[in-house]
Amino acid sequence: MSSETVNVYCSSRRAACEEHALVLTAVGVPNEMVHEEGQYRLRVDARDEVEARHHLLRYQEEKQALRRPAPPLPPRLHSGAWVGCLCYGAVLIGVAYAVGRGIFRLDAFDRGDLDAASVRQGQWWRVWTALTLHLDAAHLAANLGAGAWFGYLAGRLLGAGVAWALIVNGAAAANLLEGWLAPAGYRAAGASTAVFTALGLMAAYAWRERRRLPQPWMLRWSPLVAGVVLLGWLGTAGEHTDVFGHLAGFTVGVLLGTLAAVRGVRTVLERTPQWFAGSLALGAIALAWWWGLRR
Repeated sequence: MSSETVNVYCSSRRAACEEHALVLTAVGVPNEMVHEEGQYRLRVDARDEVEARHHLLRYQEEKQALRRPAPPLPPRLHSGAWVGCLCYGAVLIGVAYAVGRGIFRLDAFDRGDLDAASVRQGQWWRVWTALTLHLDAAHLAANLGAGAWFGYLAGRLLGAGVAWALIVNGAAAANLLEGWLAPAGYRAAGASTAVFTALGLMAAYAWRERRRLPQPWMLRWSPLVAGVVLLGWLGTAGEHTDVFGHLAGFTVGVLLGTLAAVRGVRTVLERTPQWFAGSLALGAIALAWWWGLRR
């Protein structure tokens, strides 16, 4: 080595200095280690300083990368989410056609809407049947579009069957809550409660899943914030909007989405066959209509 040398590394530990000396030796940079004033110093020729520092910096970066745990994998997206949307549309359109054509009993609408007084008297089927009834074509079209979109996104996260089982039965729970808390003369119908249950489910599940990812807090909270914004935007507009029903549906959806993202619960849901979970949604509606119309 020449007489003009510079220090490129310094440590109180001999082993650490030797480790870095080995790095430079491996890439062909001449170096020497000296012990001065209680410190081990690694020296190279002045003309090799830039190259030596470059290699040592790369070595440090690689060591840090090896120590850093690998980020968790993003949530798996399920295929076939459109199947649940088709079933959702078929049920709403089928019930509307049957009621409009008189295939059901003439009092099918009165037997199936969300009548708060009747719910409190034990007519439990109404919390499911009310989800399938609509006042007119515009009401039906709005819930078809919004429900299919939010249901599709929830189905991508959880699978079509699991998502719709949670949406339908979660919306029924929200209707039950509304039936018990609303005034005795209160009546409502429509799938909008299910629409906002799907929104809350999707937003909360995505929020909980993002907590595992190395992201800024704003990105982690963005799904839930976006869900609340959509609730305020879509769930409160209109003169006869069922605000309480929308809020109840969204709240139940958030609770279900948060629970579904818990590791143990998520494992159980992932092992549940999608066809079986979907049958719980369709079966609940079919049983509710059968029970309500036979009485």
